[in-house]
Amino acid sequence: MKKILLIILAAVAVVVLVIVFIWRQQAGYTKVLTAKVARQELATVVSGTGQIKPRTYANLSATAMGRVTRLYVKEGDLVKKGQIVATIENVQQKASVAGQQAAIAAAKTDIASYVAAEKTAEANVEKAKADLEQKRLDWEREQPLYKAGIVAKSDYDVKKAAYDTDVASLNQSVAALNQAKAQTDSYRAHLQTNIATLSANQNLLDQTIMVAPFDAIVTNQPVREGESVVPGIQNTAGSTLMTLADMSVITAEVKVDETDIVNIRAGQTVEVTVDALPGKVFKGHVTLAGDQALLRSTGMATLQSTTGTEEAKDFKVVVTLDEPSNDLRPGLSTTAKITTAYKQNVLTLPIQAMTMHNPDDDKTTNKDQGKVPAASASTHSTAKSAPLQGVYVLENKSGKLHAKFVPVTTGITGATDIEVLSGLNEGQEIVTGPYKTLRGLKNNALVKRDTTKPVTPATGGNS
Repeated sequence: MKKILLIILAAVAVVVLVIVFIWRQQAGYTKVLTAKVARQELATVVSGTGQIKPRTYANLSATAMGRVTRLYVKEGDLVKKGQIVATIENVQQKASVAGQQAAIAAAKTDIASYVAAEKTAEANVEKAKADLEQKRLDWEREQPLYKAGIVAKSDYDVKKAAYDTDVASLNQSVAALNQAKAQTDSYRAHLQTNIATLSANQNLLDQTIMVAPFDAIVTNQPVREGESVVPGIQNTAGSTLMTLADMSVITAEVKVDETDIVNIRAGQTVEVTVDALPGKVFKGHVTLAGDQALLRSTGMATLQSTTGTEEAKDFKVVVTLDEPSNDLRPGLSTTAKITTAYKQNVLTLPIQAMTMHNPDDDKTTNKDQGKVPAASASTHSTAKSAPLQGVYVLENKSGKLHAKFVPVTTGITGATDIEVLSGLNEGQEIVTGPYKTLRGLKNNALVKRDTTKPVTPATGGNS
């Protein structure tokens, strides 16, 4: 029995010695997570949420008052440019157009008759001129005979009277011709008036016939056949017949946080996802980066807001999809991931490894380890150093790992990594965590790699 007890005590002693040894080995060490500086491709991505919108769309509003007599299309239909999509009652307008067309036809007939009258008057003038010429010759032959006393004065007077009568007849024919021309011109003017009136009446008739201004899809149709519509302000009830959207060019209009808008430029590549189409990614590019801040609570532009309260702001960004899809519809919720920067084969490190270190902490540590300086010397050390951005690099000194702080200059930022411009080399091992340990780590502190496997969260299932 004593022998068994001695064996147990010896075993316990060995375990205690091992525990003490391990504790002494790890005393003064800080367990840290590490990673290595590596080269890879890196992209800076800015996200924004919004909705799908066609680049071109139109709200067809009523331009005439009346009852909708016919709707030729319904929501979801494709229409062609110039296609009739709806009509409003237009009995009066049609009657006005028909009456004016009849008036124009009558006016043209009248003009034709007056042109014929002109021709007749012109013929009368020519005949009067010929008669007058004949009478003038007779009278001129009569004058020397009368002077010679060969003919009687009565014969001479008859010739002269005939000549004077034809002069008057010619003047009368010329006046009749001028009158016929004036009447023709007057009826031509009346014809132009009738044509202008017909154009106005035709315009009123056209306002009752709605046609598609471009190839599009019907996305909204708030009225039905038989309902009455009135001309009015857009979006007023009873004024909008339907909305047409040109889906040949589709855009995603998203809002981006004000801190990210400065990095967005036209032409940057974008990946667009739609909530209603999971798994599908649409390629696109930025076509507009808004320069007007929008209040996040109301969506109103800051210049239009009368309140002086400070709140988060967004900016509108328009993304044009490279390849339109028939699956997309206006108003679908979307998320756009905009690549604002992209580099290949760059030196990177995990973002969580970045920390701030104050050089004054190193001075304080050195003072604690040595002698306390004279009071006169400490009075001159009043200036504080600015914190430096960098990482802790693992260094092996005499078989022991130390975490040395190294200032780092960084470039573009990815989702989990950041570009290293200076301060580190490829393959160097750096401290990445844990977070609390990294924030409290001192320069040149003794560290050990934490090789403990992270705990995997339990998955749902029957136990």
